[in-house]
Amino acid sequence: MNDKDLEIEYLKKIDLFQRHNKHYYDKNKPIVSDQEFDLLKKDIIDLESKYKFLKSEYSPTKSIGFKPSKNFQKIKHKVPMLSLGNAFNEEDLKNFEKKIINFLSLKDVNTIEYSAEPKIDGISASLIYINGKLTKGLSRGDGNEGEDITQNLKTIKDIPLEITKSNFPKEIDIRGEVFIENNDFKKIKDKFANPRNAASGSLRQKNSLITAKIPLKFIAYTYGYEKKMNIKNQTSFLENLKLWGFKTNPFNKKIIGVKNLMLNHKELEEKRKELAFDIDGIVYKVNDFDLQKRLGFAANAPRWAIAHKFSANSSISEIMNIEIQIGRTGALTPVAKIKPVNIGGVIVSNATLHNEDEIVRKDIRVGDTVTVERAGDVIPHVVSVDLKKRKQNSKKFIFPLKCPSCGSKTIKDYNETTKRQDAVRRCASEGFECEKIAIERIKHFVSKDAFNIDGFGKKIVENFWNLKLVRLPQDIFKLNYNKIEELEGWGKLSVANLRFSIEEKKNISLERFIYSLGIRHIGQENAKLIARHLKTASNFFRLSGEKNIESLSNIDGIGITQIQSIKKFFLNKTNLKVLSELEKNLLIKDIILINNNGLLKNKTFMLTGKLNGISRAEAKSLIEQNSGKIISNVNKKLDYLIAGDKPTLKKINTAKEWNIKIINQTEWLKMLNKSG
Repeated sequence: MNDKDLEIEYLKKIDLFQRHNKHYYDKNKPIVSDQEFDLLKKDIIDLESKYKFLKSEYSPTKSIGFKPSKNFQKIKHKVPMLSLGNAFNEEDLKNFEKKIINFLSLKDVNTIEYSAEPKIDGISASLIYINGKLTKGLSRGDGNEGEDITQNLKTIKDIPLEITKSNFPKEIDIRGEVFIENNDFKKIKDKFANPRNAASGSLRQKNSLITAKIPLKFIAYTYGYEKKMNIKNQTSFLENLKLWGFKTNPFNKKIIGVKNLMLNHKELEEKRKELAFDIDGIVYKVNDFDLQKRLGFAANAPRWAIAHKFSANSSISEIMNIEIQIGRTGALTPVAKIKPVNIGGVIVSNATLHNEDEIVRKDIRVGDTVTVERAGDVIPHVVSVDLKKRKQNSKKFIFPLKCPSCGSKTIKDYNETTKRQDAVRRCASEGFECEKIAIERIKHFVSKDAFNIDGFGKKIVENFWNLKLVRLPQDIFKLNYNKIEELEGWGKLSVANLRFSIEEKKNISLERFIYSLGIRHIGQENAKLIARHLKTASNFFRLSGEKNIESLSNIDGIGITQIQSIKKFFLNKTNLKVLSELEKNLLIKDIILINNNGLLKNKTFMLTGKLNGISRAEAKSLIEQNSGKIISNVNKKLDYLIAGDKPTLKKINTAKEWNIKIINQTEWLKMLNKSG
């Protein structure tokens, strides 16, 4: 039996083990005898022992029980638990700081203090205290809602159940990381893949008595929602956490300047192997809470924080093949299939080659010996080729000029800004006409930041596609559940759970719906801007007329590229059919402004020229926070043109022609009850 056949046989056993595992632990209804179950486990372990390349995170040597996905109530976080942007080098940190300086319109760079906190590789948790008592504990979940794991969290000795200090807020959501120290993990390493998996599996046990036996630790580092907290900065907050009875990271520091951040990063990276717990980088937060509030959030991450990852792990491997993957926007991405190799504790068998230009620049070929690098959560990629080990019969890789999926011509778009062709080659097909694009668009449709349908992952999409159960997004809401129940691995309970998840997600916000459609160039931030501008789902569905689409050019932040993408989307007959069907099946919530009765209610503004002491981005944010609206063109819909230093004369003159009120910065700030 060759390696491929061995791997297929091994994965079949793993799938069977997972199925039995679920029946045993999750459903409490075993479908085989204990002896048969034990024999299956022994077969898997024997295979892994004999053939070292066979590995799976679901192996009986690495998992205990089955992750219960339906046993915990889901609760919405009052303040979302967002992810952080990543930095990998000094240049990334300089760009991060530059954005902060520009947004806040600061002149003195050295005024920014950072709280530098080691990033523990654990599981995030949120602890809700009311009147000093721990009332609820949630997992991070998808960032918007988490699972109620209160009883499991209460077993962790580092988590105070009651806090009586006089300055403890009346209500607060303390956030931190649950983890296992390395020495403690050694005692249970035969049961889990790594400390992080051990922490995750323990927190999701149905029986909190089992969780109590695992030596979990908790380090607190931030807060979400708070009521009546009188603390001015992150450093003081960390000090108060200790006074309140929480453990904090002993390596937390207050630092000014990118150079000093780099020095601290180098020092901690050298120490990391000596630490009692795993860390994978350092989180930098703007220390001042007032500045954090001013900076606010981008689409899914705070502007005032970033995670500086440690150096990448790398290894040597051989490229067995180069395959072309096709994304939801038609992008053709070359992927190197490499001999499986261990990089930083993770078995890697695929590495991205990015695009055609990258393959040409590095002259990457099948059969090459290459260095593969993996940094943090970033996809492994090929760094370089060892030309000395290149085989004599080696041939250059020819990138396909036709789509491997549908046979359509592949093209490179011309970028008007750079005046060059894009590096990425794309399938010219319009979406659902290409099978691979259609599959990827459906995966995007059900993904975490779109419809977020629990239990409807990528593998399910592929399986349902192969069975012809799904071809277009609307098919998800008209599934044949009787047919699914007959499939291997499915039963009445799992089908009922899937049905419940789908029904639950029929109610969706407008911005998530727009994002879920996978329109090219329309990410989460742009989807938000369009939703706020249109306000209702019916306005979005009526965009099919060209004049309606052109009206989007009034949105500050939406440019020609986005307008052209939306036009192409609405010109496609299949897309229109999809929209029509989805409109019948879904309840899409209209936009409700958080503050719809602010000082600038029903007023529209446009900015021209440089403002004093405040950036354009912050000025826009202030207008929106006070119920005002930003538009990008001088037209009849504009109420006020705010003119700073050196304004654009054309805008000033057009505003005068239209009798639009032109105001200066001082006059605008008076409208907000702020002094110039």
